Amino acid sequence: MGGAMNARGRLTYLFTLSRPRFWLYLAGPILVGVAFAADATSDLFTTAAVVLFGYFLVPGNVLLYGVNDAFDADVDEPNPKKDEREARWRGDAAVTAAVVGAGLLGLALFAVVPRLAWPYLAGFFVLGVEYSAPPFRFKTTPFLDSLSNGLYVLPGAAAFAAVAGRHPPLAALVGAWTWAMGMHTFSAVPDIEPDREAGIRTTATFLGERRTYVYCVACWLAAATAFALVDWRLGAVLLAYPLTVVAVAASGISVDRAYWWFPALNTLVGMALTMGALWRLLYG
Repeated sequence: MGGAMNARGRLTYLFTLSRPRFWLYLAGPILVGVAFAADATSDLFTTAAVVLFGYFLVPGNVLLYGVNDAFDADVDEPNPKKDEREARWRGDAAVTAAVVGAGLLGLALFAVVPRLAWPYLAGFFVLGVEYSAPPFRFKTTPFLDSLSNGLYVLPGAAAFAAVAGRHPPLAALVGAWTWAMGMHTFSAVPDIEPDREAGIRTTATFLGERRTYVYCVACWLAAATAFALVDWRLGAVLLAYPLTVVAVAASGISVDRAYWWFPALNTLVGMALTMGALWRLLYG
């Protein structure tokens, strides 16, 4: 009985570690990428599309956040977010094996998707690990931490390439990358004080809260502009982000509270983009 409870406890811990509230940050771009890449409804359910979505919904998040938590175990000590909505690293052998296994499972994706998609997958795994792990540990270098978070859009780019047989439009990649930069930096605002106490340097600790808001607005305006070059309607939808952060900054709402609204905002925006692509696919 104790072994069963122990196993259940590990599964519960891995579930929390994988940040289920943020699962669609990796899997959502795949839905968008596949919807825009498809020329027929059958394209929506190709083997590559289904496998990529399945991997990046859960195992990809176990890998990404497991590596993050393992290498941040010491600096996360003073961070209250780890007690309230996330989980502190438990480095036992089973948990470590699950994180390593999620990485090895990801390597099998290269056998499923066409070579055109390989650079995007490779970019994800390199940036996803090196964001937190030595020798690069991008998350401790202001602006490189933000820039490297384009990793979140690479699964979607891989899915687009796998289904469409061509690379995504450059403007769409630029727009998605700058969107991810804004998302990452805004998410770091609640961690400014804990990171400073731990001696961690990030874009947010370097800029401070008010200037970080300005940086996020700039990233999201750049994202909206780039997407507008693909289709003005895409740019219009992306304006939801700079408008939201301006509203948060002007209203005095605690960023610790506003930060947890963004999964819902991302879901709504992703749904709008996906539904628009599906409408085009079905009705021309």
